[in-house]
Amino acid sequence: MTRPRWFRRGRVLPMTSPAATSSLYDRITRLVDLPPRPRELVEHAPSVPLKTILRRFWPYAQPYRRWLVVNLLLILLVPAVEAAQIWMFKLMIDDVLVPRDFGPFLWIAAAYLTLTLFGGIVSYADDYLSTWIGEGFLRSLRVSLFRHVHALSLDFFERRRLGDVLSRLTGDVSSIETFVLSGVAQSLAYAVQIAIFAGLLFYLRWELALISIAVAPIAWIATRYFTSRIKQASREKRRRSGTLTAVAEESLANVQLVQAYNRQETEIERFDRENVASYEAELATTRVKALFSPAVDVLKLGGGLTVIGAGTWQLQQGRLTLGGLLVFLTYLGSLYSPIRGLSRLGTSIFAASAGAERIIELLDEQPSVDDRTDARTLGRVRGAVEFDHVSFRYPERDRNALSDVSFRLEPGETVALVGLSGAGKSTLAKLLLRFYDPADGTIRLDGVDLRDLRLASLRSNIALLLQETLVFEGTIYENIAYGRPGAFKEQIEQAAREADAHDFICSLPDGYDTLIGERGQRLSGGQRQRMAIARAMIRDAPILILDEPTTGLDAESAERILEPLQRLMRNRTTIVITHNLLTVRHATTVLVLGGGRVAERGTHGEMLARDGTYAQLYRMHHPQVPASGLSLVEPR
Repeated sequence: MTRPRWFRRGRVLPMTSPAATSSLYDRITRLVDLPPRPRELVEHAPSVPLKTILRRFWPYAQPYRRWLVVNLLLILLVPAVEAAQIWMFKLMIDDVLVPRDFGPFLWIAAAYLTLTLFGGIVSYADDYLSTWIGEGFLRSLRVSLFRHVHALSLDFFERRRLGDVLSRLTGDVSSIETFVLSGVAQSLAYAVQIAIFAGLLFYLRWELALISIAVAPIAWIATRYFTSRIKQASREKRRRSGTLTAVAEESLANVQLVQAYNRQETEIERFDRENVASYEAELATTRVKALFSPAVDVLKLGGGLTVIGAGTWQLQQGRLTLGGLLVFLTYLGSLYSPIRGLSRLGTSIFAASAGAERIIELLDEQPSVDDRTDARTLGRVRGAVEFDHVSFRYPERDRNALSDVSFRLEPGETVALVGLSGAGKSTLAKLLLRFYDPADGTIRLDGVDLRDLRLASLRSNIALLLQETLVFEGTIYENIAYGRPGAFKEQIEQAAREADAHDFICSLPDGYDTLIGERGQRLSGGQRQRMAIARAMIRDAPILILDEPTTGLDAESAERILEPLQRLMRNRTTIVITHNLLTVRHATTVLVLGGGRVAERGTHGEMLARDGTYAQLYRMHHPQVPASGLSLVEPR
């Protein structure tokens, strides 16, 4: 495979060249044969000015600002102590070695030892305090970002790749600390070192000092030349990191499907394709940085050799002592080191800004559903639910998921939503939970528009049981108690008994303290569902949503959870979404949805007698029952 010209060894194209006008992504795409831009897994985050990045994240450092002052004092002390140690070296040469006088040795040695010990203490305090501030800043930022992500509406998670979000929460957040705190602190440290050592150079010999700093403008030009290229390459590297994480998370989350269909090699190839792209982006960044370092080294060497030549001539003329020349060269080395460090830090800050841009993009996401400023807080509601001419369309869809849907549930009643997949059943549940707001119409709870209620107040009155039993890594006790934080052990066990889960829990080696593994892999599907029923039981909410509660269970397991489901539904306003018509026969009202509209409504018996869509669905589950006998047959 032929490498594009921009990637060949030892060459970086000017940004004004024709090849440089195409994006870095397109160059890497040609190199590793990636999908074209319209199929990108993770898009580039918008570019953000450095001042904006600093302004956005500086408030997170507020709890540590008083300690930053102490840290700055330590930063000032470190180069001052280093400069004093070097000056002791000059005194040792000029006052002890050259005149061969042992007299001043003792006090110079004692001063040097004292400075070394003091410098060690200052350096330790500086390192420890910097780490404490930096890690505290990262912790605050991570928690804040995690809280922000949890506050986003469901549509965000339906259009974003989870792996990329995780990459931003981990790797990208870490880069911000470099930009906001340690980068600024190091910049100040380097600036102080440059000021101290430059001042000492002029104090020792101003002519040589002028020669030594002549390389600074050239170094600045070189820095400007490389930093823009480093930022562009770093942005691509950070995006590729998010893509790689997204592919890995998706593949491993579906490992059962991958193995069942023998698609391991396909997934490995897909992962490797993104890995190669990440690898090439890393090489691009490293190549630009690697070209930058030798350029600075050449400038440093040129300046140093010039100073040595001029200093040797002044030494011959008797205008400079040997100790003065050696210390001048030492100070010069100490001056060039922070200049080089400052240049490298500039490239690191530009690289860190790529991660900061991805975090800012995430922070700029706003929930599509949020509390109004005058939203009300309700206590425990009665449970009257009303859908009044509700219509809804998902973002970026060309047709409504629901159109003019109306029904009413009194407290304690049950409505069963049936229909083919895609009819809009689950959408009704999402609207009741206010994961979305309807485009038209109104949903009321106890006569109050849901949009006038606080989200937390609304959702605290609803218990949810999904077809995919969602559990957390931890113990059975912790998963049941998730429905009511702070529940007592007796309440947990009572909920498990009502869910017909207590016996199987007690049969496990550690009982309620049994670890269930990631996604509950150590339990069967029926056991996980009964544990989820117990979680809904202990929540004791007046409104219950059952979304395909028997899907994925075998006939015996499905039959076994019907009784605890009936206990869970007792005295609660319940919405049952199901294909299994055995679970709807006692519903107060049955709604048949088709194309987002209510096609039929009535009781179970009325719908069978009508011999319409509901009766056809019933025959699909009970093919042995003739159409003429539908009104006389009760489900078994």
